[in-house]
Amino acid sequence: MTDTFKALILEHTPDGPRAAIRPLKLDDLPAGEVLLRVHYSGLNYKDGMILQGQGNLVRDYPHVPGIDLAGTVLESADPRYRAGDPVVLTGYRVGETHWGGYAERARVQADWLVPLPAGYNARQAMAAGTAGFTAMLAIQALEDHGLQPDAGAILVTGASGGVGSIAVRLLAHLGYTVTAVTGRAENADYLHRLGASTILPRADLAEVPNKPLLRERWAGCVDTVGGDMLTHVLAGMGYGGSVAACGLAGGAQLKTTVLPFLLRGINLLGIDSVMCPTERRLATWKRLAALLPGHDLEAMTTEIGLDDLPHYGKQILAGRIRGRTVVCVGKQVSPEPGDNGTN
Repeated sequence: MTDTFKALILEHTPDGPRAAIRPLKLDDLPAGEVLLRVHYSGLNYKDGMILQGQGNLVRDYPHVPGIDLAGTVLESADPRYRAGDPVVLTGYRVGETHWGGYAERARVQADWLVPLPAGYNARQAMAAGTAGFTAMLAIQALEDHGLQPDAGAILVTGASGGVGSIAVRLLAHLGYTVTAVTGRAENADYLHRLGASTILPRADLAEVPNKPLLRERWAGCVDTVGGDMLTHVLAGMGYGGSVAACGLAGGAQLKTTVLPFLLRGINLLGIDSVMCPTERRLATWKRLAALLPGHDLEAMTTEIGLDDLPHYGKQILAGRIRGRTVVCVGKQVSPEPGDNGTN
């Protein structure tokens, strides 16, 4: 086993974190029970924040970011995993408080891992990644609160992003009528291909409404945006409907009243993918892989290399990334002109 490997390292500077690709040794890795060869990671909104030093998510530098990964076990002190086992890791603040997936090697706790879901290879698992896992959790929460395909239109905000794109596709597969919200009109055809029936411009829902209750429009919602858009969505929910809130690209503040909850009996459901219990995590991955096969993910996936991450980290925060971005950790890959990364 080679003693050195390549990693994207964040160093603290007075102007914020600075990223560089550098060689590391196995002894540089933090403590953990399982040593992994990392094949793929993903680019998520939180990764963009970390790369830009936003949100105070990383406290200690130097740091290896990357909040999810798919790889192969090299060594394990835990009997649940043996050398050669393919595994996936999302959550547990890996990439924030513990070194993450933007390196060819990672050392992690065994409790943080799940076996590679049946039907996925490492690249496909990261094409789904944290975004797909979160989208599946959100839809299951809506179903747990009574949502069924015949209930009416289901809204997906931030639909062109990673969580939104996968949510649209999953809901369409399950037979729901999907209304997709996007700020980029050029993505309308893309969202229709994923299964959206109706496209709403982001501007239609971007501001806090002047009334606490609006016309009842949606039976459910997967909200990836938060902020003023979530306020607008809550005012327009149908009686007994539910909103699964799983993002804050539009802000963490929520300006609303109790009236939608008291007069229409709606539910605001918080979705946390980071500390999701293992039993639910395994069941969610199994269902996600069954509903969203690898070939379905190709139309929404761009592949990049470690050297592309500083640029793409800025793009995802600016809302210019469509669908999912996977990071091929073992080599540097620049996307072909015209792919779906920043179109």
